[in-house]
Amino acid sequence: MFTGLVADLGRVASVAPDADRSRLRIETALGGELAAGDSISVSGVCLTALDPQDGAFEADVVAETLRRSSLGRLGPGDRVNLELPLRAADRLGGHVVLGHVDGQGTVTRAPDSGEITVELEPALLRYVVEKGSIALDGVSLTVAGIDERSITVALIPETRRRTTLGEARPGTRVNVEVDVLAKHLEKLVAA
Repeated sequence: MFTGLVADLGRVASVAPDADRSRLRIETALGGELAAGDSISVSGVCLTALDPQDGAFEADVVAETLRRSSLGRLGPGDRVNLELPLRAADRLGGHVVLGHVDGQGTVTRAPDSGEITVELEPALLRYVVEKGSIALDGVSLTVAGIDERSITVALIPETRRRTTLGEARPGTRVNVEVDVLAKHLEKLVAA
């Protein structure tokens, strides 16, 4: 489990595609804090650290994750948001983020003004409420506005500087994780 508070901006060192998966090597200062088998959020996707060392780690990305997330489009030099998993004694400064990406959204307005607008599929939009939480590329954000096709979130300068969202432009695809509580509530109410 994560909080959506990015700890480091990593850089993709290499991508080794295979028939049904891809192996990423990511350079990061967090590498020394990882042990083999630890979870780490990579742009909102929970992956398992392999061969961690000071300054880097590797992770396999399976076919389902490549289809559902933007990780399949990563190449050497691309930056990624990284977060270590929540410890029981940590503060929950963001919101509950599982790292189980529900789908992708498309940026329609860049964060130059301090706000970013992302178009979402109706299947995802149904779980989003104004002033509720959403994770975009693993970043915990509060929904500032919503319409029939998209959401708008405000990005403070610190978030723009410390995450990949500050580099987003119209057309950029972002990983989306809606609030897990909304999905559970829908299932309970339907039953």
